[in-house]
Amino acid sequence: MVNRMFTRLYFFRLCFTGIFFLLLFSCSAVEDDKEVYLYSFFKGNGEDGLHLAYSYDGYIWEELGESYSFLTPEVGQDKLMRDPCIIKGKDGKFHMVWTVSWNEKGIGYAQSSDLVNWSPQQYIPVMEHESKARNAWAPEVYYDKQEDLYFIFWSTTITDRYPETQSEKENAYNHRIYYATTKDFKHFSETQLYYEPGFNVIDATIAFDGKEYIMFVKDETIEPAEKNIRIARSSHLSSGFGPAGAPITGQYWAEGPTAIKINSRWIVYFDKYMDKKMGAVASKDLIHWEDISHQVSFPQGMRHGTVFQVTRKEFEKLQASVTDHK
Repeated sequence: MVNRMFTRLYFFRLCFTGIFFLLLFSCSAVEDDKEVYLYSFFKGNGEDGLHLAYSYDGYIWEELGESYSFLTPEVGQDKLMRDPCIIKGKDGKFHMVWTVSWNEKGIGYAQSSDLVNWSPQQYIPVMEHESKARNAWAPEVYYDKQEDLYFIFWSTTITDRYPETQSEKENAYNHRIYYATTKDFKHFSETQLYYEPGFNVIDATIAFDGKEYIMFVKDETIEPAEKNIRIARSSHLSSGFGPAGAPITGQYWAEGPTAIKINSRWIVYFDKYMDKKMGAVASKDLIHWEDISHQVSFPQGMRHGTVFQVTRKEFEKLQASVTDHK
């Protein structure tokens, strides 16, 4: 009788131990596969190139590599790397576009498989065909799954275009959003007008909520001053974006938005450039927005860029590469 009880107790103990280690292994596997949030950004005027921040929850951001530059700008007359936008493409590589200069008609492009080793930098002359084009600012890239191509869009001022919203303040810039497409970053479609909201507009970024495309833009109107982030929507990526809605960033002078959905809540990070710090707003329905700037922390000196995700394994490899290169 005693032997039977001992056998049963031993059996239950083995089962409990097995279940415990199975759960522990499962949790570890989930943790290993959990994605890490990365944020590409620049410092100062963008002279020293690409910087990255990371976060496990989207609220606490730490700089990766302590002021380490992942790519030094080489293209364009000014050789800047402002507004770096990075996405992971269909090919599994990271594709980046950026602003190379204040007054040039092209943008920068490079690709990488690990965010440390980059391809030769490329200058894409997106507005060289426009004799009165003054610039090409804040480019972003979005992969269109339906059309199997990359959608590149940016802000440009063309002198004498849209005089109804022209101001002589702030160097008389008067932007609209333009775009071009590519499948290989070697051959590009003709540049076309993308978004004309009836005001001076820059810093477009796009997210898909499962039903429609959401375009976040900066209203760059200076008379009277707006300088806030607004939303336009369309059921199609390439066209049909309607009027921009009311500001979602309150009274801040805001620019450089980037959006991501974390759990059930959308978060839009932006640059409070007059205050020289970053901010954020959040929403569950993309209609009602809450200022959560006080809940989010960012690295010192961080300027705007783009938020994206990598796997835990990719992140750990990235960390190791940074340590090796420093």
